Amino acid sequence: MFQRRSIILFLAIASVLSACNSSFNKILKSKDFEYKLKMADKYFENKDYRQAQQLYEELYPVFKGTDKFEELYYKDAYCFYYLKNYRDAENFFKGFLEVFPNSSKAEEVDFMHALCFYNQSPKLELEQTNTAKAVGVMQTFINTHPGSTRIKEANEIIDKCRAKLEEKELRSADLYFKVGQYRAAAITYSSLLNSYPESASSDLYKMQTIKSYYKFARLSIVDKQVERYEKVIVEYQDFADRFPESTLLSEAKEYNNLSLNNIKEIQDEQIKTSSQF
Repeated sequence: MFQRRSIILFLAIASVLSACNSSFNKILKSKDFEYKLKMADKYFENKDYRQAQQLYEELYPVFKGTDKFEELYYKDAYCFYYLKNYRDAENFFKGFLEVFPNSSKAEEVDFMHALCFYNQSPKLELEQTNTAKAVGVMQTFINTHPGSTRIKEANEIIDKCRAKLEEKELRSADLYFKVGQYRAAAITYSSLLNSYPESASSDLYKMQTIKSYYKFARLSIVDKQVERYEKVIVEYQDFADRFPESTLLSEAKEYNNLSLNNIKEIQDEQIKTSSQF
C-alpha cells in the first residue's frame, strides 16, 4: 500500500513538473515581449529566480533604451544575488550603477554591490582577498552615502571583516612562532598591532613581539646578539609607554631585564677576551 502511494505521489509530482516546464517553454518561445516581461516579473515575485533570470536576459535587447530596462536590469541583478551567484551579482550591480548612475535605486544597488564581496568572503583558512575588498567597498559606500540608513549595517560588516582579517593574521603570526621562525613572528605580531591598534588584544600582540625578538636574539650568532637584544629593549620601552596598565607589563619587563643582562654578559666577555691579547 505504501509503495503504491509513493508511486502515485511521484507520478503526480512528475506530471506537475512536466506541466510547469511545458508552460515555461511556451513563455520562452513567445514573441509577445510585454507578456514575456510580465511573466518574468511574476516568476521573480514567486522567488523562482532561475526562470525569471532566463526570461530577463532574453529581453535585454528588446527593452534596452526603454523606460522598462532599468527595472529589468535591477531585477536580473537580484536574481544572481538570490541564487547565491555573488560574483556575477557583483558585476551586475556594478553594471547597473554604470548604466543608471542617477537612479533612485543607486544607493541600494551600491550597498548590494559591496555586500556581494562580503558574501564571497571564504572560510578563515583560505585567502581573504574578498574580505579585504569588502572592507574597502563598504567604506567607499559609507563615504559616498553619508546619510544612508544602511550606514550602521555597513559599519557592522566592516567590523566583522576586520575581525576576520585580524584572526587570519594572528594565526599566521602564531604559526611562525610555533615553528621557530621568530623574526617573521615578531614582524607579523608588530604588523597586527599597527593594523588593529584598537584591538582588545593589542597589548598581547606587543608582548608576543617582544618575546619573538628575544627568542630570535637568543638563537643568533654572538656577533648579532647585542644588536638584537637592543631591539627587545626598544620594544619593551614602547610597550611600557603604550600599555602602562597592562597585566602583561611585568612579563615584558622580564624580557627587558634578561636582554640587559645578556648584553652585559656578552660585553664583559668581549672585554675579557680582548684583555688577553
